[in-house]
Parts: sequence; C-alpha cells; structure tokens
Amino acid sequence: MDEATPPINPIETLNLGGIISALIVIAVSWFVVSLVTGSLVRLGVRFADRRLLLNQIATITRFALWCVGGVVAVRALNLSREVILAMTGAAAVTIGFALKDLAASVLAGLTILIDRPFQVGDRVAFGGYYGEITAIGLRSIRLTTLDDNLVTIPNNKFLTDLVSSGNAGALDMLIQMDFYIGLDQDVALAKKLVGDCVQSSRYVFTDKPWNVLVSQVLEGNYPAIRLRTKAYVLDVRHEKAYETDVTERALRAFREHGIKPPRILHDWSPRSPSPKDDPITLDRAS
Repeated sequence: MDEATPPINPIETLNLGGIISALIVIAVSWFVVSLVTGSLVRLGVRFADRRLLLNQIATITRFALWCVGGVVAVRALNLSREVILAMTGAAAVTIGFALKDLAASVLAGLTILIDRPFQVGDRVAFGGYYGEITAIGLRSIRLTTLDDNLVTIPNNKFLTDLVSSGNAGALDMLIQMDFYIGLDQDVALAKKLVGDCVQSSRYVFTDKPWNVLVSQVLEGNYPAIRLRTKAYVLDVRHEKAYETDVTERALRAFREHGIKPPRILHDWSPRSPSPKDDPITLDRAS
C-alpha cells in the first residue's frame, strides 16, 4: 500500500537566492517605471501639443511594466508547478476576501483604459470635485483640483458614479461665461464689446466657433440681460487665466462705454415709514 504523499509546504521550497532575485526585479521594475513615465511627462511639458498623448502613453506603459515585473518576479522565485498551484489556491481565497476592493479597482482601472471615458490630462467633474486627471494607477485615479488639492479616488468608483469630462482627450475645452447688464442698456453694443474681448484674448482657440448669446433672466430676483459667451480655450490649463482675462477687459469696456449692471427698479428703504409718509395717516389727518 502506497504511503500518502506529504503535503507541500511552500515555505520550505523557497530559497534565499530566489527571494533576493524577486526583490531585485521589483526594485528594477520600480526604477524603470519611474524613469520611463517621468521622461514621458517631461516630454509632455516640453511639447505641449502632444502632452495628452504622451500622458496616455505613460499610463499604459506603467501598467505594462508593472505586469511584466510581477511575472518576472514570480519566475525568479523558481517555484515548482505544484507549489505555484498550491500558493495560488490559498492566496486566491485569502486575497479574494481581504483585497476584493483592491481587485475591483484594478479591474476597473483596466476597464477605464479600454473604454476611455476620460484620459490623463482631461478636466473632469466627479463627486463634487473638479480638476485635471494627473494619473490613472492600478488602484486609484489622482485628480488635481484648480486650488491645487490632490484627490485620490478608487478606480471602481468611476464605474458606478457619473463623471463629466470637459475636453474628452483634447487640449482645447469649451468655456462658458456670463455677464449681466441692465434692461435699459445698449444690448447690441454690450454684445459687441464682449465678443471683441473673447475674440482678442490670447488664450482663445479661434479654430473652433465661438458665440455670444443674449437672453433676459431673473438675477437676484430682479430682471437683467444676460450675455453668455461660449468659446474654446487654447489649453485646458489656461482655463482660469482665460476667464480672468476676458472678465477684466469686458468690465473695463463696459465702464468706458457707460454700460451699467442690472439694478433694482424700485428702491425700498429699510427704515420704517414716518407718520407723515404713511398714506393712511395722511388720509385721517385730512
């Protein structure tokens, strides 16, 4: 009668040389990932018109290099097939419960790279935050807000919640701005002044159409004329600079041409009316 095969102990099959080799592979992978992605990011800064493309290449390269490094590190341990199967089974059960959120985020990251709802460099609004996507990692996405706060969001959040991309992989982006003037002002002149400020801005992307729309609205519970500009900024990173430039020059042009903002048609004094101003008192006195 054959003796029972003793169970495989994965720890006994590991050797110091294999562990050191695996650690060296991981360290080299980290160095290569940092070097390659850093070089691509610097190239994107130097060649602004290719920045988004280079950032996307850096993201895909980071994924590929870490995957290759992980496979080489496992092979460096020089484990037998039986040991690998045993370790895989045990690790699958343990990691499945302990790291299910991490696994979901990794799979979501791969889905984002394939489906491409947004890309590195896009201006995105998500969960009350608005800013630029600076990195798409294995576990999370990093978003830098306009006030320079770094927000880290797990990848799987983007598969269940709504996300809005302003430029969808392009350098330029549509910017909407509103200006308000009184009902009794020269609307045609105001529209021309705002249009001139938009068209002459150094940040505007003139290859795409722009427009100034006029409508009557209630602003602060009183009527006003709204001049809404819609134009594309040359680079999403100049979004706030473009808004500041157009706003400053439009307000200056309004002052120079006597275009006034909306005003309340009937001014109400906060003081209580005196007896002589009360029509009921006047009627009684008469």
